[in-house]
Amino acid sequence: MIRFILVALSLIIYLVFFIPVMLILLLVKRFRPDISSGIAQTMVRNIFKLLLFFSGARVEVRGRENIPNDSGVLFVSNHRSYFDILAGYGYTYKKIGFVAKYEMINVPLLRQWMDLINCLFLNREDIKQGLKTILLGVEKVKSGVSIWICPEGTRNLNADVTDVKEFKEGSLKIAEKGKVPIVPVAIYGTYEIWEKHLPFIKSSKVIMEYGEPIIISELSDEEKKKLGAYTRDKIVNMLENMAKENR
Repeated sequence: MIRFILVALSLIIYLVFFIPVMLILLLVKRFRPDISSGIAQTMVRNIFKLLLFFSGARVEVRGRENIPNDSGVLFVSNHRSYFDILAGYGYTYKKIGFVAKYEMINVPLLRQWMDLINCLFLNREDIKQGLKTILLGVEKVKSGVSIWICPEGTRNLNADVTDVKEFKEGSLKIAEKGKVPIVPVAIYGTYEIWEKHLPFIKSSKVIMEYGEPIIISELSDEEKKKLGAYTRDKIVNMLENMAKENR
């Protein structure tokens, strides 16, 4: 329970204490969005690392050499926990924004920070609104901002980490239309931090592995048609190897 209190208090203090900074950054964004997002990203990355530290998470990152440096990319990962976001954002040293569920747009303070760090709000129930979000994501990756998406659509709370839900194919349109690589990411151990034993937070070994980039133009026609399934298989293979290591 002590870890939960530390994490919750740290997040609340950060959101409240840095309201003046947030307002200044929102003002700067009107004139220099690159500067405001850069500062906000550094701040958010640091607080996420602090929250992971307080949670007792021991994060091991693998495969950083697989992240292209010359363009934006679409990071695609499995989704087991809210702590996936903390690990992904905290340890991915690239300008990046996450695709979040649309309901997050109604959370004050959190929504403004998410807007500052290039996050997108995807409404899966509204096709027209969803398309607008995808097109905005395309614009961002073309401009060099990477996007991170979890195509399972929601947290997968199955006991078996390798039992990954089917990926929603439309989610990967950002990479197709933006003509950028897909970097599959497998995240292991975050479910054991919180979701496994709510409301308690417990320490856990977390492994985050970036797979080799997927260049869509190099795939066969059949693989392109089932890009979501193809990417999912890459992630499942990494998760299976992690599960064997940690038995």
